[in-house]
Amino acid sequence: MTFKCVVLLTGGGGMVGRNILEHPAAAEWNFVAPRSSELDLTDYQTTYKFVKEVAPEFIIHAAGRVGGIQANISRPVDFLVENMDMGRNIVIAAREAGVTKLLNLGSSCMYPRNAPNPLAETMILHGELEPTNEGYALAKIITARLCEYIHRESSVYLYKTIIPCNLYGRYDKFDPEHSHLIPAIIHKIRQAIDAGHTPVEIWGDGTARREFMYAGDLADMVLRTLNHFESLPMLMNAGIGTDYSINEYYQATGKVMGFKGRFEHDCSKPVGMKQKLVATDLQKKWGWEPAVSLEQGITETCQYYNQHYQL
Repeated sequence: MTFKCVVLLTGGGGMVGRNILEHPAAAEWNFVAPRSSELDLTDYQTTYKFVKEVAPEFIIHAAGRVGGIQANISRPVDFLVENMDMGRNIVIAAREAGVTKLLNLGSSCMYPRNAPNPLAETMILHGELEPTNEGYALAKIITARLCEYIHRESSVYLYKTIIPCNLYGRYDKFDPEHSHLIPAIIHKIRQAIDAGHTPVEIWGDGTARREFMYAGDLADMVLRTLNHFESLPMLMNAGIGTDYSINEYYQATGKVMGFKGRFEHDCSKPVGMKQKLVATDLQKKWGWEPAVSLEQGITETCQYYNQHYQL
């Protein structure tokens, strides 16, 4: 019998975690992926005990409180404190338990709001953060810095951070209270189609630009890190290398879903950063690129929504 290395995956019930677990390459590893009901990452002693007992070779930290612009604006305390506690606890518990390899998943909201695009890894902490998701961004920056500090104190601890661009895909959240852009668009257009192709509202003028990667692609990248961890940079973006306007995302989704209505803009609503495109130089040098096109990703996400998550 071939021994499979143990990988502790936090956030196994979330979109990223579930995409990792269903990826074909996941079968090469022995994943331990507790749900939040099984492991409370906001409690340090509970977290340390769990890590010590599992004794994983790798830890992938993909857990977190996540949500779209509405959720971040309405609950900044939760987004700061819960994500900061979870990140600190799993990283410190890993070190105290002697786990030497940890992959932390950050977020492109860690970058300054006015930094020039594409956003290079060296730009973090070199400017003011976007106010609409500042709490979440601060928590992600603290966790990434903690990983760097631990490695600085002892190089045996390879605690590295991947910074994905915006994500979407299977197992996404489609509830308007918590959804990001693409699942929110899918839900709004589905409602409009069901109502007879009524108009769909777009926040702002739709010219703000965003970069979205299919979650299955990020899962592919994460699983590649397990076999190439030593060569992985300490801090590296994960992106598709291009972005689209908000209007283009609505149009692309409408086309996939067969929407025949019109789009209307509400310029009184918040839109966040004008552009957020991550630099992919390090990612390409490391030898990985995403494979799923925007149309294919939206199609697969719509299929998942239609089968599992119509509200």
